[in-house]
Amino acid sequence: MRNGFAVAPQHAGMDWPHDPDGDEGSEGRRKYGHAVIAKKVDEEEDFPLSRDEFVEEYGDHPVRLDSERVVSVEEIFEHVEPDEFDDFVAFHQAVGRAMRENDYWFYEGAEQFVDANEA
Repeated sequence: MRNGFAVAPQHAGMDWPHDPDGDEGSEGRRKYGHAVIAKKVDEEEDFPLSRDEFVEEYGDHPVRLDSERVVSVEEIFEHVEPDEFDDFVAFHQAVGRAMRENDYWFYEGAEQFVDANEA
């Protein structure tokens, strides 16, 4: 057992506030990466959204990237720019860009659909 949960890999110095594969996480490994982060945002009420406030609230939450890797929201958001998002689309584009450029995007062939420099 790692981090108190049977299948979550240990992230150095991290005690997850909830099961990475529970309802707040991957929902039994049905959602990964970007989808786990998107669940934390209310499109109607959360915008404009401050990156720093988002990280303050959710930074220690786990994000399952694939069957073997779980990282914190904070780790991903170290690479997210800008520091405020006007809407859901801008938020998704920035998070997706950061994930692709920093090897948090595990989908094979993702680069053929979206140029990381244009997202």
